[in-house]
Amino acid sequence: MKKFLPRAFLATALLSTALALPAIAALKQGEKAPDFDAQASLAGKEFKFSLKDALKKGPVVVYFYPSAYTQGCNIQAHTFAENKEKFDAAGATIIGVSQDSIARLNQFSADPEYCAGKFPVASDADGSIAKSYNLSVREGRPGMKDSKGNDIDHGFTERTTFVINPDHQILATLSSADDKITPADHVDKSLAIVEGLKKK
Repeated sequence: MKKFLPRAFLATALLSTALALPAIAALKQGEKAPDFDAQASLAGKEFKFSLKDALKKGPVVVYFYPSAYTQGCNIQAHTFAENKEKFDAAGATIIGVSQDSIARLNQFSADPEYCAGKFPVASDADGSIAKSYNLSVREGRPGMKDSKGNDIDHGFTERTTFVINPDHQILATLSSADDKITPADHVDKSLAIVEGLKKK
């Protein structure tokens, strides 16, 4: 009986590890970033965002986040807004992407505490954009509330930031899951990358 315990223990450990890991891995440095068009909001005004068009102007920081009006996402949006002029100086565009509805993003994009009307956020309601970047998308849980006390009625995308050059090449993939970096770190690290490009 005893000789079977290690095998059973090992099988259980392997299963637990497999369940803890993402089923897919985000696109990595050097890979081509998929183009996407999405309904977006800037300062509460809706428009059609095109990655292809944005890349004609310079590098683009595409940051995926779980949900507007949640703790880490609030910090990340606020930090991007505080540093927007530095991204502008480096010639870089910022676009946030989540599964929030465009109605929620109209509020979030204009909120002076978060996006503050400084950069756009796009709606990926069905998670298709996230999936094209090989990101994990999961369903929300009933009864979840945001920081304003409203129900969250959409799915969640893992927090991941991509820095993309005008040739559609991914220069960096920043993942909170892999690197244990904070929401604010996503901003600092992506800013350092685009500033480095400007100096070249």
